[in-house]
Amino acid sequence: MRVANRFDFKQFTVYHDRCTMKVGTDSVLLGAWVELKNAQRLLDVGTGSGVMALILAQRTSTHSIIDAIDIAKEDCEQARENIGRSPWPSKVNVHNQPLQKFNAAPYDLIVSNPPYFNNSYKPPKATRIVARHTQTLTHHDLLTHSKRLLKPSGRLNLILPATEGSLIKLMAESEGWFNTRVCSFRSRSNKPVERLLLEFQLEKQNVRKEELVLYKEVQEWSSEYYMLTKEFYL
Repeated sequence: MRVANRFDFKQFTVYHDRCTMKVGTDSVLLGAWVELKNAQRLLDVGTGSGVMALILAQRTSTHSIIDAIDIAKEDCEQARENIGRSPWPSKVNVHNQPLQKFNAAPYDLIVSNPPYFNNSYKPPKATRIVARHTQTLTHHDLLTHSKRLLKPSGRLNLILPATEGSLIKLMAESEGWFNTRVCSFRSRSNKPVERLLLEFQLEKQNVRKEELVLYKEVQEWSSEYYMLTKEFYL
C-alpha cells in the first residue's frame, strides 16, 4: 500500500521520500520472480530504497547474506533505515559503492533493476539522470563485473524494458553468457511486451520462456501475477 512517503508491504515498510527512484512494480516483480535455489550469497546492484533486497531477505533462509550497493549516498542511508526497521536488520548490508569498484567473495545470485536509457531525453535532476541512464553503469560494465563477482554456477537476473532487454541479451550472449530464463511481461494481454525479466548464467542450459500479464480485462490483477506477489503486497 502506497502512502505518501512510504510503501507498506505485508512484512515490512519501505520509506522512499529521500530516494532517487520510488518503489515501483519493476523491483517487486524481479524480487518475486528470481529463483533462489541454493542462493546463500546475494548481491542487489542499484538497491535504491532497498525494496528488492528486502524482498530477497523475506524469501531466503536465515543463513543467507545479502549485499546491496548503490552510488547514491542518500539512497543508501534510507535503505539502511528501511532494513533496520525490517525483520532482517542483520541479514542485509548496504554499501555506498559503484559496482565497478565493489569487491567481495563470489555470489550465488546477482539481481539488478539497472539504468536503461542510453541516448534518450535526460531529466533535469542530476540524481535521476544517474539512476535512469547508463552513463554511470553501462550494460557492458554490468555484465563484466557481474561475471567477476559471480560463482561459476551463479546467476544474474535483470529486469529491463523490452527493447533494452533484447539488446542486453544479444550483448550478454556475445560475452559468454547464456540466457537460461526469460519472462515477457505486459500490462494486458492485448498490449505489447513492456518488460523482460532475464536470467543469465555462465553454464549452458536450455532457456525457459515464460509470459506474465498484470491485469485481466477488468482492472483486476491476473491470477498469475497475484500468485507471484501475494506474499508481499497487502
